[in-house]
Amino acid sequence: MEVNQQKRATPYLAAFASIIIIIAGLKVAAPILVQLLMALFIAVICMPSIRWMEDHKVPRSLAIVVVLAAILTFVYAVFALVGDSINAFNANKDFYIEQLDSRMKAIIEWVSAQGIPVEAVNIASAFEKADIMSLVTLVLGGVGNIFSDFFIIFLSVIFILAETTSFPAKFAKAFSDAQDKMVHVNHILSKIRHYLAIKAATSLLTGVLASIALVIIGVDYPFLWGMLAFLLNFIPTLGSLIAAVPPVILALIQLGPIGVMWTAISYFAINNIVGNYLEPKLMGKMLGLSAFVVFLSLIFWGYIFGSVGMFLSVPLTMMIKIALDTSEKTRWLGILLGPEEEAGEKATDETNS
Repeated sequence: MEVNQQKRATPYLAAFASIIIIIAGLKVAAPILVQLLMALFIAVICMPSIRWMEDHKVPRSLAIVVVLAAILTFVYAVFALVGDSINAFNANKDFYIEQLDSRMKAIIEWVSAQGIPVEAVNIASAFEKADIMSLVTLVLGGVGNIFSDFFIIFLSVIFILAETTSFPAKFAKAFSDAQDKMVHVNHILSKIRHYLAIKAATSLLTGVLASIALVIIGVDYPFLWGMLAFLLNFIPTLGSLIAAVPPVILALIQLGPIGVMWTAISYFAINNIVGNYLEPKLMGKMLGLSAFVVFLSLIFWGYIFGSVGMFLSVPLTMMIKIALDTSEKTRWLGILLGPEEEAGEKATDETNS
């Protein structure tokens, strides 16, 4: 009896040990894999534009050049708009710390006058330990690495796009059931491409609306905070909250409690309209992941790949779920990763059949 139980437990233990080894390997190889993953996802996003131009009689090589030129223009615009704002913010950082210190002292005095005991807070010393831009730099450290390694990623994108035409033929020779496998590959790529396209559009809208709101309110460096909102909106759950912190603090420094109120209301309204209404309406059931799995994937991929893993957590988890759904042996794992509605639909289908 004990021998049979050991035999049954051995495959599960071997599978668990294999998963641990794979995770450790991914963690060690993260610096290389991050560049490859970014190049792969950029190539996936670029493919529809290239195919559209090819359908309109544009040579493939010229289509690739046009798309890559658009990427370079976007990167240059980011550096031009955000770089100056970051330098200006750092130059005025001491002034902002003094202003925030005086604002906090006034708030503490007012609260104390109401009979509520509050200990004084030294804002300057607090900022020395954790200043705003250090926090922002920490959160966007992965993005900084992307830009610093942009040349390697850019070359990788060129080679990936150049190889896409020969990939189906190579795939057909490599596998006997290549047609069935290619259907699954195209399904995965299509889901990821649509997700990234919708996420990029909604993130861009979030960044633009945040910049406009901050310009109207009068908060300094609106393009910097708008770009921050655009980038961090790719991080599910926590990204939009983190993006709101620096402009809210800066509004307190410049405009006082009224400015904080309007800035907080603006971010709350933008994130609710775009994140909780528009984005789910556009995506529908495309995500195919439960909210809890999305949160866990954020922690898991963030641990392995850092900030870039947080940005790519949803697409990577979507790839795994779709791959699990394609096999009868692993479909139960795909169901566990999916939302409650999907499990209910599959149960109904099985009952009807």
